[in-house]
Amino acid sequence: MTEQKSAFVVSADWLEQRLADSSVKILDAAWYLPAQKRDPKAEYAAGHIPGAVFYDQDAIADLTSGLPHTIPSPESFAASVGKLGISETDTIVVYDGPGIFTAPRVWWLLRTMGAKSVFVLDGGFDGWKAEGRPVTTEVPVPAPATFHPQFDADAVTSFAQMRDIVESGSRQIADARGAARFTGDEAEPRAGMRSGHMPGAKSLPSGVFSTGGKLKPLDELRATIEAAGIDLDKPVVTSCGSGVTAAIIMLALQSLGHTENTLYDGSWSEWGSRADTPVATGKE
Repeated sequence: MTEQKSAFVVSADWLEQRLADSSVKILDAAWYLPAQKRDPKAEYAAGHIPGAVFYDQDAIADLTSGLPHTIPSPESFAASVGKLGISETDTIVVYDGPGIFTAPRVWWLLRTMGAKSVFVLDGGFDGWKAEGRPVTTEVPVPAPATFHPQFDADAVTSFAQMRDIVESGSRQIADARGAARFTGDEAEPRAGMRSGHMPGAKSLPSGVFSTGGKLKPLDELRATIEAAGIDLDKPVVTSCGSGVTAAIIMLALQSLGHTENTLYDGSWSEWGSRADTPVATGKE
């Protein structure tokens, strides 16, 4: 029996067969932590999937927030992706380097801004190259498009809302950071942040949702989430270091048909850097 996969991921075979289809838009949304010592722009210049344009997660953001990767205004987002040739009616495939790492953030953001047909490439560009698929250094010059945003404010949790959630326990909290950062045994990569997690949060490290850069089948996603103590019949808010890998949990939840989920955009960069927020350590 074939294992059931998420409706939000596409295979390399699927994408390769559609490289000449002008209605399919491809975004290279690779981004890396400093410790990974990988430069996404340089890697894009050195080779990318034919037709892919580079989506800069550091630039397409609210640069006035003082936090990394903060969601831009709908108007700013629309202008940025419009320059990349993307409209909300396109079929959009987003990929990153290792697969199921930073592409889900852009998948989630596009959907939150109103795009309907958005997918993540299983296996990422690393998998694409390893399989000997087409690679080019030619940088496309997309015709500008108009993206009409329809922002879903309910998909995003603010700091004030997050504080209420922690105090009231009104939503389950799923934290995508590594287990040692969650427990407080490992220092945060950004200076000035306390270690630990929000009281009541459950640890769901982002890497547990994929194998070899490919999203796990639905039954394994369900088992992984439930094993962490998350009840799929109840609302969930996701968090991580800076709001990027929290979207991997969003991808897993929505793949399972879970609809009452929201992403805390400030994530630990905001919560852990403040002096007035409660912080727990250890596994609970």
